Amino acid sequence: MLELKGINKQFNGTAILQNLDLTVADGKTLAIVGPSGVGKTTLLRIISGLETADAGTISWDGTATTPAALREKGVLGVVFQNFGLFPQYTVRRNITLAPTLHGKSQADADKHADELLDRLSLTDQADAFPFTLSGGQKQRVAIARALALDPQVLLYDEPTSALDPALRDNVAAMLNQFRDGGMTQVVVTHDMDFAAKVADTVFTMPNGKKG
Repeated sequence: MLELKGINKQFNGTAILQNLDLTVADGKTLAIVGPSGVGKTTLLRIISGLETADAGTISWDGTATTPAALREKGVLGVVFQNFGLFPQYTVRRNITLAPTLHGKSQADADKHADELLDRLSLTDQADAFPFTLSGGQKQRVAIARALALDPQVLLYDEPTSALDPALRDNVAAMLNQFRDGGMTQVVVTHDMDFAAKVADTVFTMPNGKKG
């Protein structure tokens, strides 16, 4: 279980998050919702370690820790809103890069990548470069890349923002499949219909914050 307590964050003297508490139950999907500007992405970046909270604690299974430590242990995987794919690498290399940097052999990383590509219906795109892919394909590659490190928690920042309604439904089905397999997930979204389709619990950001 991932727990955040008393999280505070300011930018240029403006409070973005104030004394925020959040619990993410194991094997469940939590949607963080709210209009643009209330700090949803800031909160996700703090959980993932891309931003540092000004105050507050983070614990994993009851033990105080840091997002950096959780990422180093492979607990957290992140799917970015703009996909964050490396344009100079093929789809397969985008997926295998992090595992090989963490010590996995190229052969083992390739085998795992091929399993993920098959699972996400991307086998035909394995040797393609990101610029040739559709938005839905890029989203699935980003998810495959996050899954390549076998995380226990997947974090998504607006996973449907660039997708049409049919593809949003596909992503919803995929997230529900991951949950059914025991994956813990945190989804930042402004799409309440999508949140209703995937979330076991919805956390609504407090209003009145900026950033």
